[in-house]
Amino acid sequence: MSADPLQALQAASRGAQPIASGEGTLLIAGATGALGQELVRRLAGRHRFDHTRVLAREPIRDGLRGVETLLAPVAEIAQWPLVAADTALVLFETPRLYYDRERALWTPEPAQLPALARWLRACGVRTLAIVQPHDQGRLPEALKRGLASLDEEAVVALGFERVIIVRSAQKPAAARFANPAERLAAWMLSIARFMVPTSEQPVRATKVAELVDVALRIAPPGVHVAAPELVWQAAQGELRAVAEGWLRAR
Repeated sequence: MSADPLQALQAASRGAQPIASGEGTLLIAGATGALGQELVRRLAGRHRFDHTRVLAREPIRDGLRGVETLLAPVAEIAQWPLVAADTALVLFETPRLYYDRERALWTPEPAQLPALARWLRACGVRTLAIVQPHDQGRLPEALKRGLASLDEEAVVALGFERVIIVRSAQKPAAARFANPAERLAAWMLSIARFMVPTSEQPVRATKVAELVDVALRIAPPGVHVAAPELVWQAAQGELRAVAEGWLRAR
């Protein structure tokens, strides 16, 4: 069984000392799930940033130099006190309840994105990366490579130097049925899943995290949206080349 995110941080940091990277302070909202764990390991465990803050719902004893948990107040996001940050990463993966520390971490709801982005911008964040999971095969073609909602448009309008949106297909949630008729109907409808293109299938968390990591390193100013097909393509081999083609095709 894999370790929880903060334990992974401790393992990644053994024998290493934080070094001044010049990339300032990273703030992570939603450091949960397999993807959150992998991104915390990559971005914080390797000391890419001078300092890392992870939003939490409950107090957690910090176990890694240069990384601290930041308690998210119970109040509305608009009332949160400001903290200094340069880069922010927002994830929406549900905490895995069998990891005690993940239950204590704060994860935003999709509807909270505009308010969270306004708070992050007020905190001084210049680069905002969002991993936006979606139901495979259900995102209209016209929206895959652009802004898919008014909320995303509102985020972009806040004036971040860089906004990176990665659309990663998520596995369908396990369904529960009240009776055999519902199970039969669900089975008949499930045939549609075979019509979903291979390029829209879910990608391993390690590959999504690697793509986000590379994007944060090389993305020029502007808005960059990775469609599900691009995320899948990047996971097939030449991830760096795919990322460069995406981010530098202006």
